[in-house]
Amino acid sequence: MPGALVTGASRGIGLEIARRLTGRGYEVAVTDIAEDAAAAAAEQLGDRAWSFALDVADEAACRDAAERVVERSGSLDVWVNNAGILHTGFSYEQPVEEHRRMLEVNAIGTINGTLAAIERMRERGRGNVINVVSLAGLATAPGIVGYAASKHAAMAFSIGTLGDLRRAGIEEIHISTVCPDGVWTDMVDVDDPDDALSFSGVMFMPAQIAERVEGLLDRPEPVLAIPRWRGRFARFFASHPRLLVRLTPLLMRDARRRQRSMKKKVEAGKWPPPEYR
Repeated sequence: MPGALVTGASRGIGLEIARRLTGRGYEVAVTDIAEDAAAAAAEQLGDRAWSFALDVADEAACRDAAERVVERSGSLDVWVNNAGILHTGFSYEQPVEEHRRMLEVNAIGTINGTLAAIERMRERGRGNVINVVSLAGLATAPGIVGYAASKHAAMAFSIGTLGDLRRAGIEEIHISTVCPDGVWTDMVDVDDPDDALSFSGVMFMPAQIAERVEGLLDRPEPVLAIPRWRGRFARFFASHPRLLVRLTPLLMRDARRRQRSMKKKVEAGKWPPPEYR
């Protein structure tokens, strides 16, 4: 049975990706920094899922995790770097430790997982690494600056490493990055004005993102923005920083308006959609 591993898989996007992978016949290692939460998620997913605790910021732990998958399943075919954390606020008021921790989990965690997976995949010459990033990895995002910085690092490492694989003649190991707009998980907060940009575009449910991630197994893409038009929007502002800075107050006011509207929908029982409750 082909083997897969998903980080941060006890809930949200990670759990739904693990669900998709088990449905495709993978034996899936459901990992999370919280061992009990990972175990509960794996039990929910059935016989093809198993679990253990994993701190993605620990390089040795990630390499050991890859080895455990190979020992149990016979191969490591898919590794999904999904674990992430978010601290909001004015960047210059946040303690450096918050910025450092986001870099450790969101950037170094992605690097650790990617390298651990490639090490094992090179033994067989094939595999898929899928790194769940964010639209914040394509353009800076006031209010979540440290998060955006960590996601920019994850993007650069992912695409650059894919280039290194190709220049080494390794054609069947793929790295895809997934950059979704807002996703309705416990990471977003309708009451936090610093998190307003999470509500500025399209809000997705985790299962919708997982469906698109599954598609990358059949057709890998270096960058998959969800939706694509928001990716173009983010890249436009990334290439016009002076305009972005000038428009930031206006963009944040509009995002805050949308955030308040979402809160009203939640309070009225109109969100999340009935099919996802």
